[in-house]
Amino acid sequence: MRIHAGWPRIGLQGSATPRAVTIGTFDGVHRGHQAMLALLVSEARHRGLSPCVLTFEPHPRDFFARRAGRPEAAPARVSTLRDKLAELDRCGVAEVVVARFDATLAGMSAEAFAHALLFERLGARYVLVGDDFSFGAQRRGNYALLDSLGTAAGVDVARMLSYEVHGLRVSSSAVRAALAEGDMARAAALLGRPYAISGHVQHGRKLGRELGFRTLNLRFGHPRPAASGIFVARIHGLCDAALPAVASLGVRPTVEDGGRVLLETHALDWPEALGQEGGYGRVIKVELVAKLHDELKYASLDALRDGIAADTQAARDWFAAAAADDLRTARPRSS
Repeated sequence: MRIHAGWPRIGLQGSATPRAVTIGTFDGVHRGHQAMLALLVSEARHRGLSPCVLTFEPHPRDFFARRAGRPEAAPARVSTLRDKLAELDRCGVAEVVVARFDATLAGMSAEAFAHALLFERLGARYVLVGDDFSFGAQRRGNYALLDSLGTAAGVDVARMLSYEVHGLRVSSSAVRAALAEGDMARAAALLGRPYAISGHVQHGRKLGRELGFRTLNLRFGHPRPAASGIFVARIHGLCDAALPAVASLGVRPTVEDGGRVLLETHALDWPEALGQEGGYGRVIKVELVAKLHDELKYASLDALRDGIAADTQAARDWFAAAAADDLRTARPRSS
């Protein structure tokens, strides 16, 4: 998959393959997004086009919230840019354009956005949008306008209706709500996979090591993650098999880490073959499979150590119960 950091230029006479384009923030790349991307890839294949996603950083609502002086009004973020791009690649997208959402883009008319950016700069010959799609300054553009502009320019425009699971509309807002409530099973059902965060393991303050619980640290590059708290987890990328773990996602209120969001994950049983420093620099994926509780602020480091020990035991108990359930399910019934 090719990633464009900014607007590529194809030109009407360019040699690059024209594109089939869909547009959105794609936060989480949930099952509704996946259905839309499957249709985009299929249409692109039949039309001889390159399937392309146009997405934005920052999230448009982040931009407008900051401009209004109310950053807290921005939506919590489901996925990092790294994880969003990985999921888009997994869905078969050939190109992703990551456009900076700024004052210029926010003030562009719907007509200029369609003609100058979609049809000319991206070379779109097919555009697929959702049923609630809006675009252009003050969100004045909608599907009907885009379809009209596309017809005049010889560009096919299509609309996909909402995707539902058990009668409920799948959306990034629904995923955020599930994560905020700690309902990881519902979040996984909406995403079509367990909720996970990936990244390079970074050096931290080594406080976990001092407390007797060494951790693998990942940065979450947004101040408001959709999920936060203490979780039962699984680590992928260190060994052939996933490692059971306990994880903390948040701002570490006990040690005051400047408000930076950090995912700290402690493997319940560290593989000896990795050595003490074997995790640093690796790209790992941490699945958050069950929430234990919200972040807590402890009165002392001794209290924090006791809290981590209790969380670690709770994670061990969770995995033991899950293994017992699996065994009961797999055991054949006697006749």
